[in-house]
Amino acid sequence: MTPTRARRGLTVAGVVAVVAIAAAACSGGGATNTTSTGGGGGGGGNSGYTFAMITHETPGDTFWDRIKAGANQAAKDTGSTLKYSSDPDAAKQAVLIQNAIDSKVDGIATTLVTPDALIPTIKKAIAAGIPVDTFNSGIDFFQQAGALTHFASNEKLAGQAAGKRAAAAGATKILCTIQQSGSVALEDRCAGVKDTFPNTENLQVNGADDAAVTTAIQAKLTEDKSINWIVTLGAPQALDSIKAAQGAGRADVKIGTFDTNPDAAQAVQDGKIQWFIDQQPYLQGYMAITQLYLYKKNGNVLGGGQAVLTGPSFVDKTNIAQVMPFIKNNTR
Repeated sequence: MTPTRARRGLTVAGVVAVVAIAAAACSGGGATNTTSTGGGGGGGGNSGYTFAMITHETPGDTFWDRIKAGANQAAKDTGSTLKYSSDPDAAKQAVLIQNAIDSKVDGIATTLVTPDALIPTIKKAIAAGIPVDTFNSGIDFFQQAGALTHFASNEKLAGQAAGKRAAAAGATKILCTIQQSGSVALEDRCAGVKDTFPNTENLQVNGADDAAVTTAIQAKLTEDKSINWIVTLGAPQALDSIKAAQGAGRADVKIGTFDTNPDAAQAVQDGKIQWFIDQQPYLQGYMAITQLYLYKKNGNVLGGGQAVLTGPSFVDKTNIAQVMPFIKNNTR
């Protein structure tokens, strides 16, 4: 997982959340992605367990490389077989969960990005005797779904901290971009920004089309000169925002983002992006599979009925040098 290093803490409404490293959350559009990884012969021997991980990944979104890397390592360490599949369409993600039930896997780890669409099928898994844990999205809904626990960042808290941080850096108006319609995690992020910085405007963009994202943000920056900060909810959109600001001739615009990838991390180091907020996706993937293994083997459940937080924390020019060596490693 990630090494100890110097970090900036987040304090909002008297709550302190400190954790650290890797990249973040949600997107839209794309097709089903399915892979199977054999974990037999790993550090955990051959447990005989098969676990399904099902996410709302958009093909090409590098954030999910870290989730999958953590999950694959957990399968190897526990000697389990991992079946990974994804679809950003909520109804199709529910079908993937049903497919896992039908194949009689030993456990299911799923994102809960669209709770209303997914909870009924998750409950079918539990009724069939298949343990389920959730991660990444849906922190306020995992108990309703009946999941063992939930591994995620506190998205509302992170958004509140982002708004405070932009305000301290001279923000006059923030543009908060949402790249997937209906995602509770993304909505929480922008809602948190608006909590602490009321002069925030949301902009819905198509996260599956970088050119369209750049065009939409550039048009908004050209139209509204009072916007001098952009908070994006994924690293690809932060990189699109750099191009948009350049295209609009807006050298005054600053950018902060949730999550990262190697290019966005380099942009932080170069001063083109001010910071990213980390939720440790590698850790989310690793713990989601490890929790299922521990539950099957020993009946263990983490969290005491509460979500297990993997973030948030800020990475900026003061600590990016410590983080950079691990950014690429977390995708393997």
